[in-house]
Amino acid sequence: MELLKLFIENVLLLANGMSFFILVGLLIAGVLKEIVPADFVASHLGEGKTSSVIKATLFGIPLPVCSCSVIPLAKSLQKEGASKGAVQSFLISTPITGADSILATYGFFGWVFTLYRVVTSIFIAIVAGLIQNSVQKRENEVPSPKFGTQAVGFGSTKATTASAAGKFSLAPASVAEEESCCSSGSCDATEDANKSSFSLARVFRYAFVTLFKDIYFSLFIGIMLGAAFTTFLPKELLTPLFEYRFLTYLAVLVIAMPLYVCATASLPIAAAFLLSGMSGGAAFVFLSAGPATNTVTMGVVASMFGKRSLLIYLGVISVLSILFGMLYDHYFDGLQVLNLTTQAESFGVLQYLSTGLMFGLITYYLIRRK
Repeated sequence: MELLKLFIENVLLLANGMSFFILVGLLIAGVLKEIVPADFVASHLGEGKTSSVIKATLFGIPLPVCSCSVIPLAKSLQKEGASKGAVQSFLISTPITGADSILATYGFFGWVFTLYRVVTSIFIAIVAGLIQNSVQKRENEVPSPKFGTQAVGFGSTKATTASAAGKFSLAPASVAEEESCCSSGSCDATEDANKSSFSLARVFRYAFVTLFKDIYFSLFIGIMLGAAFTTFLPKELLTPLFEYRFLTYLAVLVIAMPLYVCATASLPIAAAFLLSGMSGGAAFVFLSAGPATNTVTMGVVASMFGKRSLLIYLGVISVLSILFGMLYDHYFDGLQVLNLTTQAESFGVLQYLSTGLMFGLITYYLIRRK
């Protein structure tokens, strides 16, 4: 009974630390959905230019899409003629730096960690895109063999996609099935909705129906796993690993990369790791690598662009996540990262109401889940 009581307390601790910020972030996402034109991103991305990579990264920051709904949006960018690098930069930056994720990160870890996470995510996304475009440019300069077919360039994305899909796939499902992961309907981020005027009703519908349905299950699992790790995982088992930080980075990377947990839902798991004695840099590795590298995204990148592009995508994220994790531990090692322990006693009516509303929505969608 004591463990059960402690588990419930840890669930409330994690939920109170993020619920208000998640709800506010969802509302901001709903507002952005109303005011940002559906074709805004695609119309600004060119082929193979450095500016397109930077624009794709920056445009991805405020957009109201998560790890799941970013996939069909990335596919639409490819169809519009965006370069491989621009699409990959968009895939990295968008799910990590959504409005709800940024605010929830601040609620958990404070402004220093949040700012560090956003800035480094932008850097990682840009580097990955530039390297991808550089490799693609060299490939295009190589004369194609004369077998009755022409070399495929950026202007033939359909042929490129088909060729890559036939070569390599990590996901167990087909590309069409991967697109259906957004069964909640948030994949309509790429649809051209003719809005005559700003609608508050559409803001709430997108925030708490479309978008929340896309993240509620992984959010619920993330909170439960975080509370379980904090409650039941003996710290003595993890202490030897935490003493060797580089091994910790590698272990966290191995755990994070295949795990399908969105940026917001990964926060309580990272918080649990910190409460168990993990360094802030190792938590950064988990939060940086996880949202951009789940099995579905890997399969989509491989099917869209091929095995080499996938290796570049994963390699850049892995190396730079560990590098920035090491830098964080070097320069901010003495900084108190997790605010939960100091905030627990100050949680008030607002936090508990937000937690009640969040769990109410989660329960509602769990009951309606087919």
